[in-house]
Amino acid sequence: MSIAKKLVGQTAAYGLSSIVGRALNYLLVPLYTGVFAPAEYGVVTKLYAIVAFLNIVYTYGMETAFFRYANKPAADRRELYHKVQTLILTSSLLFTAAIVVFSSPIAAELGYAGKEKYIIWLAITMAVDAISAIPFARLRLENQAVRFAIIRLTNIFLVIAGNLFFLVFCRQVYEGQYLSGLRPLVDAIYDPELGVGYIFLVNMVANFLFIPMLWREFRDFRFRLDLSEMKPMLVYAFPILVMGLAGATNEMLSRIMLEDWLPEGFYPGVSNEDALGIFGANYKLAIMMSLMIQAFRYSAEPFFFSQAQDKNSPGTFAMVMKWFVIVCALAYLGISANLDLFQYFLGQKAYRTGMEVVPVLLLAYLFNGVYYNLTVWFKLTDKTHYGTYITIFGAIVTVVANYLLIPVLGYMGSAIAAFLCYFTMSVVCYAIGQKYFPVPYPIRAIFGYLLLASGLIWLANALPIENFWVRQVFHLALCLVFVAVVWGLERKGLRQINR
Repeated sequence: MSIAKKLVGQTAAYGLSSIVGRALNYLLVPLYTGVFAPAEYGVVTKLYAIVAFLNIVYTYGMETAFFRYANKPAADRRELYHKVQTLILTSSLLFTAAIVVFSSPIAAELGYAGKEKYIIWLAITMAVDAISAIPFARLRLENQAVRFAIIRLTNIFLVIAGNLFFLVFCRQVYEGQYLSGLRPLVDAIYDPELGVGYIFLVNMVANFLFIPMLWREFRDFRFRLDLSEMKPMLVYAFPILVMGLAGATNEMLSRIMLEDWLPEGFYPGVSNEDALGIFGANYKLAIMMSLMIQAFRYSAEPFFFSQAQDKNSPGTFAMVMKWFVIVCALAYLGISANLDLFQYFLGQKAYRTGMEVVPVLLLAYLFNGVYYNLTVWFKLTDKTHYGTYITIFGAIVTVVANYLLIPVLGYMGSAIAAFLCYFTMSVVCYAIGQKYFPVPYPIRAIFGYLLLASGLIWLANALPIENFWVRQVFHLALCLVFVAVVWGLERKGLRQINR
């Protein structure tokens, strides 16, 4: 029992820092969309999508490799920490130095000539992230979950405070909205021309503070560069790097290529830069589903492994999948049917023109969660290489679908591409998994609930109700219809679970 309590406590601590972080960053979206025009926010969308790829390159799977080799019986964890940290430190400084030296041509190639400082700040941020990754991994290895969570949450609150300080307080004082006596001080620290650059600057400064917060781990570090001895770890890490890049392609490619693959003038009166900003902001609405899936993953992974030897585990996994889909389908319905409420989350009206993509993106994330449930078979049968193959297949689907659909459907094409990626990954994973680890997933019930939710969403949008409050009552009633159908069909199973 003590081991179980320890596992639950650590899972809660790690999960809290990750999920709360994403949720709070999610709440920054109304600030950004209220302050910046879509074209300006498009810069943030595109550059952070590129950063998602480069973060994987900066650590190149060595964090996972460190865990794997540190848990071997004869491992000298202290020496291993020195060697892995030396490798990451050296490569990160070289990568960042190269980006800084070539920041001008990189900015020009991306269409941001004259904004080299954005590239430099992001390069420094990525280096600090990578250099801090192994000390964070050491905290996890040493079961210091609380300290891990405190440092992560401190960083999150610093980012929020910095954004509010520059983008709200300083901007409004500068514009003369209040506290005019502080204008000279604000003039000394605030440059209105920097605009979205404050987002990158605040993140860089907040991440730099990881170094003093992890000072105990950095002080203990000794430089040990031995590439020949590290070769087995690099070989182990390479497939993880490939899988990470493929996963980032599935998640981020549309936000990188939309501006280039969208025909000029596709949306009348809207530039491609504006379209990217609109799509990026609406993508954030769908992240609510991603947060649910993230929360599920923290509790589900230890549960799946704990059930591995139980002869009834296939039935248990099938039940988990069904209820996962039911809960996510209700979220899919609740958000999609109430977009007239969620539109106010997006700040300026210009961003609301892209809300049609939100239901499709929600469904895409839902199938991402379905895929995660299905991966249990290759995790329990030690056939994890199939995960790499399926993720690469998903990346290919993402590239091809975006390339074909963006010129025809605009950012809706990108949303459909995301759905096709996760749906086909789920189908392939299910088909192969039934061969090696058969699980009696209730496919008919799963698709039945998804069709019911989709039909109710269509009904919510098909019936024009002018009165705002009557419309909200109607949308709530549709959600209650879904709950009533679930209760009618599943109450017997619910009673069994309760018993």
